Amino acid sequence: MIQGKLKDAALFERQIDSWRRDIKPGAKGYLGSTSGTTADGRSITLARFESEAAAKANSERPEQGRWWNETAKAIDGDPTFYDCREVDTMFGGGSNDAGFVQVIQARAKNQEQMRSRSADMEGRLRERRPDILGMVIAWHGDGGFTQAVYFASEAEARRGEKETEQDQLRKEFMSMMETQPTFFDLTRPDLD
Repeated sequence: MIQGKLKDAALFERQIDSWRRDIKPGAKGYLGSTSGTTADGRSITLARFESEAAAKANSERPEQGRWWNETAKAIDGDPTFYDCREVDTMFGGGSNDAGFVQVIQARAKNQEQMRSRSADMEGRLRERRPDILGMVIAWHGDGGFTQAVYFASEAEARRGEKETEQDQLRKEFMSMMETQPTFFDLTRPDLD
C-alpha cells in the first residue's frame, strides 16, 4: 500500500497507465489494485499480490524501480508504505464494479479480537448494509489497518451510512478502535 499527497495528479495518472502497460505484464503474482485520490489531493493505492514473496520480487525488478523513481515526482514529500502480510476480506473482497470506495485507516485496540469479531459480524452487516459490494482489511503489522469498502455509488453509501448512524453494530465496530478513523473517499476509484 502506498499513500501520499499528490503535487502532480496528471503525472501520477500517466504513471499508473504506464505501469499497467509496461510493468504489469511482468508482475508475477499481481492480483489487482484499488487506487484513487480524494478531493483534497490525498492518494492511496492498495496493490494485491498472491504472496509477500511475489510482491517483494516485483518491487526488486529494475523496471519497477525506474517506474517508481518517476512516479515519486508526483508526490509531495515522502509517501507512506505499508507491507500488509495479513489481509481479511468480507462480502467476497474487493469489487471492480464499485463506483465509490471509502478507505478507512485506524488502529485496533486488540487486532486479533477485532479480526475475530469482524468475521462474526459479517452476516449482520450484510443484512444492515446491502449497499456494500465488498470489503478488504489490510493489517499494517502494528494493530493499524486500512479497510477498503466498495459501493456501487457514493449516494448509496451515504444513504446506508445515514440509515445506520445509531446502529448497534456500527457502535460495536467503532468501540474496537483505539484511534479515530481517517477516511479517504475515492469518488473516482481506479480499479484493476
